[in-house]
Amino acid sequence: MTDQPTQRTTRLAPSPTGALHLGNARTFLVNWALGRKHGWRIIMRIEDLDGPRIKPGAEAQSIDTLGWLGLDWDGDLTRQSDDLAPYRRAMEKLASHAGAFPCSLTRKEIESAASAPQEGTGENRFPTELRPTLVSRPFDETDVNWRFVCPERAVEFNDVFAGPQQHTPGNTVGDFVIWTQRGEPAYQLAVVVDDARQGVNEVVRGDDLLDSTARQLLLYEALSLGSPPTYTHLPLVRGPDGRRLAKRHGDTRLVRYRRAGVAPERVVGLLAAWSGVLPRRSPRPMTADEFRDRFDLRIMSPDPVVLDDEDEQWLTDSAS
Repeated sequence: MTDQPTQRTTRLAPSPTGALHLGNARTFLVNWALGRKHGWRIIMRIEDLDGPRIKPGAEAQSIDTLGWLGLDWDGDLTRQSDDLAPYRRAMEKLASHAGAFPCSLTRKEIESAASAPQEGTGENRFPTELRPTLVSRPFDETDVNWRFVCPERAVEFNDVFAGPQQHTPGNTVGDFVIWTQRGEPAYQLAVVVDDARQGVNEVVRGDDLLDSTARQLLLYEALSLGSPPTYTHLPLVRGPDGRRLAKRHGDTRLVRYRRAGVAPERVVGLLAAWSGVLPRRSPRPMTADEFRDRFDLRIMSPDPVVLDDEDEQWLTDSAS
């Protein structure tokens, strides 16, 4: 007998730290369209381990908004916060193999010994001279951060959309935090553990996370989790100033357009024009299903999309 091919699985993973905006919507729509077009299983995972930044009601609003756009998924949703045991087991393994260490140094103490923050992240590189002697130790959830022992070597991978990549996290961020003093896993550890245990082997997300991918591949290796996912990183939607779409560019929340009476087909039509499905300056209303049928990653521009007044007018002129 020959082995059956592994089920391809992707995930929609909103974080309830705020409302979804147009940039989030394009990434989710493309992710969903690729999944449904290629027969992938699509799971819904709420990434709710960002402590103080979690907003009440944001989870329910995100789920409702994605459904309003026409997206669906398979099975029940999961929440990271429901079960921290898998992350603790990963930490125990890393700590016992001298792959992680507790760190009580303050940000100011690290900054005084580090170079300038990594551009776009606000992260200072953790200098190796601040690293303690690496020994096997038990993992305990004291009120300090735990850091991953990051090797100073290049990590190479081939991204489906962005192409061949080479990143060296040891030179850019150094030993990065994987468990926080709040008693929760940090993003880099949580996403690796979740993707591995949920069988996620297709990850589609924004290209601001390309460097994070290198960190996550190092964690896959250190935890002996087997083959990592295939990654597809998409160009971001940006404001007129060239910066990633955010509050500074005005209110681009989907809930705002919905409350103003903008139809979901109007939003999808704009996202289609941003994704090569329609001419950039000739959007038209489109359902998510039609987007799925017509979308092809090969026609998507590698350049960032810039939201401008003409895009805003296309949406707001249609409001009832």
